[in-house]
Amino acid sequence: MKRAKALIILTLVLSLLLTACGNKEESLDTWNEIEERGTIIVGLDDTFVPMGFRDNNGNLIGFDVDLAKEAISRMGLEVEFQPIDWNLKEQELDSGNIDLIWNGYSISEERKEKVNFTKPYLDNKQIIVALSSSDIETIDDLASRIVCTQNSSSALQAIESSGLKESFKDGEVILFDTYTEAFMDLEAGRVDVVVADEVLAKYYISERGEENYKIVDGDFGDEEYGVGVRKGDKTLLEKLNQALDEMKADGTAAEISEKWFGENIVK
Repeated sequence: MKRAKALIILTLVLSLLLTACGNKEESLDTWNEIEERGTIIVGLDDTFVPMGFRDNNGNLIGFDVDLAKEAISRMGLEVEFQPIDWNLKEQELDSGNIDLIWNGYSISEERKEKVNFTKPYLDNKQIIVALSSSDIETIDDLASRIVCTQNSSSALQAIESSGLKESFKDGEVILFDTYTEAFMDLEAGRVDVVVADEVLAKYYISERGEENYKIVDGDFGDEEYGVGVRKGDKTLLEKLNQALDEMKADGTAAEISEKWFGENIVK
């Protein structure tokens, strides 16, 4: 009898917890608060060229910056850009410090557990960059070499999923808070290669001199970019997808792509 009562109580407790979780999930739709505030806060890494970065005057520019400004304007709201520690991006979103993660944010199964994504808007891949003087020619040449990338990046996830990390020097990947720091160490000869997003790496190389670098044959896989939205923000996700679809349909997204990449690479 006591055991039966205990089971009944346990069942009731679990039921209440599930109901509370469900209510919490529903209550997380913050669209009314955002609309009343009149501003959507976009979190980004402001060193991620050409998606969101600072120009020589300290102004925030980039493909994703322009895309976000236009999309959010079409939603009848203002945009505020908030530079964040990329290692803490999902925590910043969950805590309400930002409303969106929008800055070359690759869609992955691991990240889908933490956030909802908009429809993909750009294709990407994780490529390998070495100095032009390096004897590294293919991905197979990375054995016993010093490999680096940005911490908490999709490049790191791709490397770890590849099974190649154990072959690197000391069986590890050197991590930096920004890709700018990673490329500085490459140029200084302290690392052998940088694994980075193709859009970032190619832009960086074009700005710094293509003759100084080479893209190694082979990569760590294809991926897609999307905008990260809190799990409960169904309304925001729906309105943002609608705005992006309209921008693709009327050619605005293509114009922004032409400005930054010289061609339309929007999906």
